[in-house]
This record gives sequence, C-alpha cells and structure tokens, in this order.
Amino acid sequence: MSGPTPQDLDMVLRLLLATVLAGALGWERHRAGRPAGIRTHALVAMAATAFTLAGVAFTEGSAHDPLRIAAQVVTGIGFIGAGTIFRSQDHVYGLTTAATLWFAAALGVLIGVNLVWVAIAATATAAILLIVVRRVEGG
Repeated sequence: MSGPTPQDLDMVLRLLLATVLAGALGWERHRAGRPAGIRTHALVAMAATAFTLAGVAFTEGSAHDPLRIAAQVVTGIGFIGAGTIFRSQDHVYGLTTAATLWFAAALGVLIGVNLVWVAIAATATAAILLIVVRRVEGG
C-alpha cells in the first residue's frame, strides 16, 4: 500500500478544520456554562464532514446525489440538539446550544463540499453573534 495521496491529505485537513472551527464555538458554549462544549461541537462537525466526504466519494461519477447523506446528518443532529433543550416552568433552556450544534453540522457539510471560506466566514459571524448578543442580552 502506498502513502496518502494529495486528495487524502486534503480530506484529513478538512476534518481537522471542521474540528477547530466547531471547537471554537464549543469553547464559547463551555465558557457560557452550557453542557455541550468543545468535544461535542467538534465531534458533530467532524462527523458531518466525514459523512459528506463519504457521500461525495461514493457518488463520484454516478447520477446519485452526494448530499443525500449530508441531509440525513442534519436530521440526526436535530435529535441531538433536541436533547439539549429543557423547559422549566416558564423558561426554555438550551435553544442556543441546540442551534450551535446544528450549525456545527452545517459547518461540517460546508467543509465536506469544499466551501471552506464560507465555513470560516460563517464561524466568525456565529462567534461574533454568540459573544456580542450574550453581552447585549445581559448573559
């Protein structure tokens, strides 16, 4: 067996990038005292990237839609996100964390289809939104 190809290295770098970008959002959630932190966000993004890369690779040269697998990832992450939402009397907790987990999956899909700069810009925008709005809302 020969060593990794340039395409293999590109895929590994994309997995690492997804881990770093989503990990940054997880770090913000961790600092805000939320249960889903760096590991959870990074794993969601890395898995979404891996599934998307696999979908693209498996359907290469065929008439099948490579994003069918990614679409199922989004649905699955919805269930994980729902597990972070709690209701106590008149208050709902965990909506932002559920949204960031869903966003981490979106990052993975973006990176998996090689829209890397879109993923970087989206992460920067989300980080600003999370930090600034928390301060505005008094959190």
